[in-house]
Amino acid sequence: MPNDLDQLCVNTIRTLSIDGVQKANSGHPGLPMGMADVAYVLWTGFLKHNPANPDWANRDRFVLSGGHGSMLLYSLLHLTGYDLPLEELKRFRQWGSRTPGHPEYGLTPGVETTTGPLGQGFANGVGLAIAERCLASIFNRPEYPLMDHYVYTVVGDGDLMEGLTHEAASLAGHLELGKVICLYDDNRISVGGSTDLAFTESRGARFTAYNWHVQHVDGHDRQAVEAAIRAAQAETTRPSIICCQTHIGYGSPNMQDTAKVHGSPLGEEEVRLTKQNLGWPPDAQFRIPEEALSHFRQAVSRGQAWESEWQDLFARYEAKYSDLADLWQQVWSGDLPAGWDEALPTFGADDGAMATRVASGKVLNAIAPALPTLIGGSADLTPSNNTELKEYDWLQPGGFHGRNIHFGVREHAMGAILNGMALHGGVIPYGGTFLVFSDYMRPAIRLAALMGLPVIYVFTHDSIGLGEDGPTHQPVEHLAALRTIPNLVVIRPADAAETAEAWRVALEHQDGPVALALTRQKLPALERPAGATAAELKRGAYVLADAKGTPDVILLASGSEVQLAVEARNRLAQQGVQARVVSMPSWELFEKQPPAYQDQVLPPEVNARVAVEAAVPQGWERYVGRDGLVIGLDRFGASAPYEVLMEEFGFTAENVTSQTLKLLSKT
Repeated sequence: MPNDLDQLCVNTIRTLSIDGVQKANSGHPGLPMGMADVAYVLWTGFLKHNPANPDWANRDRFVLSGGHGSMLLYSLLHLTGYDLPLEELKRFRQWGSRTPGHPEYGLTPGVETTTGPLGQGFANGVGLAIAERCLASIFNRPEYPLMDHYVYTVVGDGDLMEGLTHEAASLAGHLELGKVICLYDDNRISVGGSTDLAFTESRGARFTAYNWHVQHVDGHDRQAVEAAIRAAQAETTRPSIICCQTHIGYGSPNMQDTAKVHGSPLGEEEVRLTKQNLGWPPDAQFRIPEEALSHFRQAVSRGQAWESEWQDLFARYEAKYSDLADLWQQVWSGDLPAGWDEALPTFGADDGAMATRVASGKVLNAIAPALPTLIGGSADLTPSNNTELKEYDWLQPGGFHGRNIHFGVREHAMGAILNGMALHGGVIPYGGTFLVFSDYMRPAIRLAALMGLPVIYVFTHDSIGLGEDGPTHQPVEHLAALRTIPNLVVIRPADAAETAEAWRVALEHQDGPVALALTRQKLPALERPAGATAAELKRGAYVLADAKGTPDVILLASGSEVQLAVEARNRLAQQGVQARVVSMPSWELFEKQPPAYQDQVLPPEVNARVAVEAAVPQGWERYVGRDGLVIGLDRFGASAPYEVLMEEFGFTAENVTSQTLKLLSKT
């Protein structure tokens, strides 16, 4: 093999990756070994980044969608000077290390997104590029390209098999996202063996049909890879995919081009043979030749120069466009502008009955002018989700000055794209669909919660109350399913006033996603006791209507069922039963309250409790206790007008009253 500096550097990447996996006796060495040439060309010849400041706003973004090949990324981060010591590479996949089995955002400097579930990183890259184009349209001025960077993603066969990437690639091609450059590790091997077993279509032809710029190269021919990346950069109206034909486990005498090298350590003897085959000292572990390290570490001075040049540009920009410069600083701080909430509408009895999805749309349009980087849309359900910002344009090819996104019927992609937008920074992303279709988004929602991303989901048609569309569209188990995801806040407001406050909470919540569950049917404006407002929603639960003295029973409800609890309270009072009504829009927010407040809302001495929610009862037992009752649904819905469904399934004030009296008769 040629004994030149480039080859030395490439083999340094390979052997570091091999050693990390072997020391852990766990991991995936095949991808790093096969893609080392491609990654080396990209990171030393093209990637614009600053290892000393991984958060520089105008850096190129690098996404390793096949996160199982994480040792490739960790090796590159260490070699190019990020705060990732060699000791961390030696602690690969160990407790407390910054080198977990799959890259984790927020844990390791330089990791742009948490990857592992295949296809998610690819779609994150599309979201990163959408955010880049939106911010460029807001801030860039002639001769002042404040926002101007590429998004590079490394994907494998597994990524491209996942349906998610089909959705994301289709939208990226439609939007002509020319800043997306995808490097496809075309090694023709997956976990189960040759891709010929199940994956035989022309991947290049597929991407050509998606309106992508497609190139095919030998992934071990570094000059060809370099030329392909330059050609991809020159293509400004189409995203690019470079199909890099590689050998998985490159250099291993006995495991190259086999499925075994995908997800298993080479073994000590094969490690020795591989190193010997690569011209490497066979017994050297975690060896980094000084000349290779010196070459890689040029990234530090290059990065500082790039950022310094950009800072000079910003200083000139600030002198000429001071208002825009102030806005830039504000949106990148992650803080909301002072006084933004003054734009929040207030709702009361005079507004009449209103579906919470309609109230949500009114809130969005009222606050949009105060939040210029609030950007989002719907999975082709905009009129139903009420997610359109009516005074603003739609994002379309060649025009990113709008703030509305047509995601198309692509919930899988929408969820992951929203994550990419949030990861990019500078924008506030939201996306809508029916609550029942949150199932399509669940992997992306889970990753948003894992990464602590401020993404807002607008889930409408939140119960059997949507009516005639029937059980295929009526969410029954979905509230419970979403509530099981750690670090996801679910809010189901009971009227328009609570909906406005739900948006306040969602926008101010910065360390995780928020899901709003909104009704199709109209709900009355609730009366609140003197001094109480819907702002109490921020506590997750609050006393909406109280008993005279110690209550005999507590009625808890969320969303559209709160009105039933209020009416049942009045009926119970006529029979001498004192009931407290607790509106409980968010379990997660309530659990964050001090125990004293929780006991104030739900006095421990009152054991008679009834929860009412048009969904599976699962979870409510924590609030009603062993002696309590949950009026919920233990079956799927049906097709009929919603008034009929509510009556047939027992969601009426009469039934709540009757069931409460039965409960009290037993205590």
